[in-house]
Amino acid sequence: MGKPHRLTERRQAIIAALEEAGQLSVAELSQRFGVTEVTIRADLQALSEQGLVQRVRGGAMATTALPELSYDVRKQLHAAQKTRIGKMAATLIRNGDTIAIDASTTAQAITPHLQHLAELTVITNSLKVAMALLAYPQIHVLMPGVSLRRESISLVGPIENSAIADIHIRIGFFGARGFTLQEGLTDVNLDEVRTKRELVARCRHVIGVIDAHKWGQVATATFASLDQIDTIITDSDAPEHMVEDVRTRGVRVILV
Repeated sequence: MGKPHRLTERRQAIIAALEEAGQLSVAELSQRFGVTEVTIRADLQALSEQGLVQRVRGGAMATTALPELSYDVRKQLHAAQKTRIGKMAATLIRNGDTIAIDASTTAQAITPHLQHLAELTVITNSLKVAMALLAYPQIHVLMPGVSLRRESISLVGPIENSAIADIHIRIGFFGARGFTLQEGLTDVNLDEVRTKRELVARCRHVIGVIDAHKWGQVATATFASLDQIDTIITDSDAPEHMVEDVRTRGVRVILV
């Protein structure tokens, strides 16, 4: 029973390692994960057939055209960093705030740290966030969107005619598939991007919550340009030169 689980975990870890390093050889992966090169080749072949990695001579590399991973897979990737980012993000929230939390797994890491806040209104298109907040009766939850996206377990659709159309959001927290100075915060699915854009437009302060592996990556479409972002919360492995470049543009960067 445990073997398939270990197989899945190893292959998820291979994806994460390639996203971090860009490219690794079969020998390097074999040494890193303590399995034979034959096993690594089988892993890479399976991941390549799913479009999750790009095979190259002697190894594999990350691809900038990765399909969207399932919610459960994304939640497990870089979980420790997401936990730290979520805890820090929660310190920016005050009693009585109206905030937005998107359907990214990093933004969802904020929810365990909201239980002490009073008279909080949370606008989210994430069913996972809404379910988690059921345990906190002092938090009012509003959900925009009219269509269910199974990949992100979220609701997407136009906000103009929804219950939140006229609500002022003080601060919004947004995860992303990629972040660069030129493209800002980007994501894969266009329906999700449109919903994020509408939420961003209604926020007085936009906070990007992204782990270090998202820096320098570009996904399908931009939902928040650099001049719309007030703060980026990320982990200490974020590339130093990019962090400094972002700070020189007037965006606060918090490392955790």
